Amino acid sequence: MSTKKEASVWQGFRAFLMRGNVVDLAVAVVIGAAFTNIVNSVVKGIINPLVGAIGTQNLDSYSSCLKGRCTNGRDGTPTSGVRILWGSVLGATLTFLITAAVVYFLMVLPMSKYLARQAARKAAREGTKEIIEVSELEVLKEIRDALVAQRGSGHDER
Repeated sequence: MSTKKEASVWQGFRAFLMRGNVVDLAVAVVIGAAFTNIVNSVVKGIINPLVGAIGTQNLDSYSSCLKGRCTNGRDGTPTSGVRILWGSVLGATLTFLITAAVVYFLMVLPMSKYLARQAARKAAREGTKEIIEVSELEVLKEIRDALVAQRGSGHDER
């Protein structure tokens, strides 16, 4: 009896893994992890040097002192004051925006255009069938109207 239960558990687990959603999610995680390296390279190699033309290439060094005088120890760690690290927030925001833009323009937009084309093709195929059905319906209505007109004219003559 336990062999049958184990078999059904393994079959259920296999069915779970083979579902489209799980496989799609696994692919998305792997691609996302690989894509993170590309985005980080773009930020380090392009964005940071562009920002570095104005100031420093390390966005993490941009900060403001909110309370008191901010001082750093010999090793660079803050020793006094309340420091707002807005440069690291800016860097993370730029990384997010670049990632979102690349995902949208290279993945989402082409896929939505492809799906729209597929839907248009399907609608065109179904539209042709509807035109044929509509024209047949129109012909039948005309025949009906002609028969009604003949009957009506026949009754008026008597």
